Amino acid sequence: MKIAIIGHGNVGGALARNWADKGNEIIIGARNPEDARVLRLLEHRLIEAATIAEAAQAAEVVLVATPAHASVAIADQLGDLSGKVLIDATNAVTKAPDPYPTAFHVFRDLTRAELAKCFNTTGFENMQNPRYGDTAADMFVAGDSARAKETAQLLSKAAGFAECYDFGGEDRVQALEHLAYAWINLAIFQGMGRDIAFKILKR
Repeated sequence: MKIAIIGHGNVGGALARNWADKGNEIIIGARNPEDARVLRLLEHRLIEAATIAEAAQAAEVVLVATPAHASVAIADQLGDLSGKVLIDATNAVTKAPDPYPTAFHVFRDLTRAELAKCFNTTGFENMQNPRYGDTAADMFVAGDSARAKETAQLLSKAAGFAECYDFGGEDRVQALEHLAYAWINLAIFQGMGRDIAFKILKR
């Protein structure tokens, strides 16, 4: 699969390397493709870089892993993504993209993509390696597009997550961001450390 990742920070970089290691072609979409962090990612033979617009148009799937408040500007560069899947991995827990409540709502209105919310509920360490001994962390997805959610679930499994549970439709996107804040609260504010993850247990 050819995947454009918009954002080359911790989350974007971790997913880029993980998916490239599984044989996917990755295009990093960056304002400056010559940025030092981008160049380090390019050491992988299946990762290349382009502008945000070029990366989005060349890929089958677009994942956005940038600060949520930048999403309006990002959407302007992405343009019309009709027919493509866009996965929103952002969180507006500290700063929303005014006047929208989340980046998901920005991308819904401005890109026309098939849209899902996923890869936002845990730290980048779990994006690199979701395994904890003999088990693996779980991931979650929300949105109204069945195609986008199925794509996110496929990519979640490819990244090594045990399951990617359907959290519900578009009306559950903000609840999914609250789950992200729960992870941040436990890991950072409650001092549990970043090597923690969510797991659904069934009796």
